[in-house]
This record gives sequence, C-alpha cells and structure tokens, in this order.
Amino acid sequence: MTKLRFHHLEPLRFPLVNRLYKSYYPAGKAKKDEIIWVGDNEKGIICVVRFKQFENIQLLTGMLVHPDFREQGLAKDLLAATKTQINCKPCYCFAFRELIPLYSNANFHLVDKIELPEVLSNRLIRYISSGKDLVAMRYEA
Repeated sequence: MTKLRFHHLEPLRFPLVNRLYKSYYPAGKAKKDEIIWVGDNEKGIICVVRFKQFENIQLLTGMLVHPDFREQGLAKDLLAATKTQINCKPCYCFAFRELIPLYSNANFHLVDKIELPEVLSNRLIRYISSGKDLVAMRYEA
C-alpha cells in the first residue's frame, strides 16, 4: 500500500497537476479559481481532485489516480482527506457509472438532473450529449 500525504495544493504547484492530467486525463486542467487537493509522496503527485466553486455550491471534479497506483484505495483515501472541503458547502459530482460505488461509500447519493442547481444541470446535459455516461451525485453527511 502506498503511503501518501493528502493536502490542499498551493496555486504555484498547479503546473505539476496539469502535467499529470495531460498524461492520463487530457480533459482535466487545474484552474486558478478551483480548490485542488492532492495525495503525494517523494515521487510526486499520485492523485488529485478539484473543487469548482459556484456561488452557493461546489462541484467535485477531475478525480485522477496515477495508473500505476490504482486499485489501492487511494481515491477513497483522497475523498476522506477532503471531508472538510466537501462539508464547507453543498457538494455535487458527476460520476462515471462504474464509479458510483466509490462515491456512494463516501456518502454521495444519486440525484436526478432535475434536482440539480441550474448551473450544474446545464453542464451535465452538455457532458451527456457529448457521449459521456455520467450520473449526478450529491454529498449528504
């Protein structure tokens, strides 16, 4: 099992996250207005998740674990480490269907797109119409 340090990433280190995204999840990109959490060790950043901020809500997005470190529970550990962020205001995510169990175990629950705030429902409709098989989930403590 890989031992990581989980922490909020300072904006100066965003290029390191973008390098990881470019290699393994080209659609992902750290943006200055997002809150980013990582799990890292002496080898560098191993996993990352971003929180896109809206007025009264946030969207957990861009969850990525380096392929060499998958199937070790690191995504679950990263979600657990971000609980303070997740709890600071209502938190949603758009999950690929195969990841529903991961997010469900972290207290995210399926929600119908008509229950989403408008800013998120429009985004989800756009993603689905582009061919992504996503479901909306909301964190409930």
